[in-house]
Amino acid sequence: MVTLNKIYTKTGDDGTTALGSGERRQKDDLRIEAYGTVDETNSVVGIVRLHASKEMPVLDELLARIQNDLFDLGADLATPDTGEDLGYEPLRITDNQVSALEDAIDQMNVELTPLKSFVLPGGTPLATHLHQARTVSRRAERLVAALSQKEKVNKQALQYLNRLSDLFFVASRYANLKGEGDVLWVAGKNR
Repeated sequence: MVTLNKIYTKTGDDGTTALGSGERRQKDDLRIEAYGTVDETNSVVGIVRLHASKEMPVLDELLARIQNDLFDLGADLATPDTGEDLGYEPLRITDNQVSALEDAIDQMNVELTPLKSFVLPGGTPLATHLHQARTVSRRAERLVAALSQKEKVNKQALQYLNRLSDLFFVASRYANLKGEGDVLWVAGKNR
């Protein structure tokens, strides 16, 4: 499907990049920012997996699936839906991918202690990195939401990012001894 024989092409030297449709856009275009931040999220998930592979292999399997989905999401966002025939079927995030995240959230959440306060990023290294993944994915979600106000965006792409940040939050609590090791916010503690 993808062949990368030469890594540098020099086509971006003018500050533009190509979308999946062949259209060229400035590298600071909102669409490029959106899928670039999805790529950043994927990189953070790679860091999370360094810890998950040793501590929670089941979570690592889920994160491997998510990394693949994030490439699908990047492809979805990199190929605007203009209604024109591209000569191929563009890759789009599906309801099944969103539902898989919901199922994973539900499976982990049932084992967590109920929350009585907001959670501060912290606890175990795995949980802390999951919080970082959550915040980067939230930024990606904000960018995709902004993009959807200007251009057509697959609604499942936005739903996927919304569920993904929720999954990272629940997984961070799961990694913090199923919520027992959560670092809780104490309102006004240092007044």
